[in-house]
Amino acid sequence: MPRNTLETDVIDLAQAIGLLARRVRAAAASHGLSLTESAVMARLAKEGPATTADLARAECVKPQSMGATITALEEMGMVERKPHPTDGRQVNIELTAKGAAVRKSAKDAKRTWLAEAIAQLDEQDRETLFKAGEIIKRLVEL
Repeated sequence: MPRNTLETDVIDLAQAIGLLARRVRAAAASHGLSLTESAVMARLAKEGPATTADLARAECVKPQSMGATITALEEMGMVERKPHPTDGRQVNIELTAKGAAVRKSAKDAKRTWLAEAIAQLDEQDRETLFKAGEIIKRLVEL
C-alpha cells in the first residue's frame, strides 16, 4: 500500500480536526446559539465586559454584524448593556447570570460528549490521542 504524501496527510488531519470540532459543537447545539453568539459569550466570560466595537474587532466582523449578534443575545437574556466605567459615550456588553449558566451548560455538554467518546477507545488509542493533543497544542503555539 503506497504511503500518503505529506500534503495528503495534512488534508486528512485538517478534515479530522474539523469533523471533531463540528461534532463537539453539535453536542451543545440544544442551546440554540450560533457559532458567533457562542464565541462572543466565551470572549465575555474570559475577558470581561467589552464594547460592541471591541467584540467586532476581536471576532473579525463588522460592527453592524456584531451589533445584530449582541441584539440577539440581549433578546435571549444572555448579555446586557451597561454604561462604560470611564467613557460615558460608550456602552459595555456583559454576560448575564443566565448567559453564564447557558455557557457553562453548553461547555459541560461538549466535555461530556468528548469524554464519553474517548472512553470508548482502547487504552493505547487514548494514550495516542492525548499525545497528539499535546503536539497539536505545540503547533498552535508556534
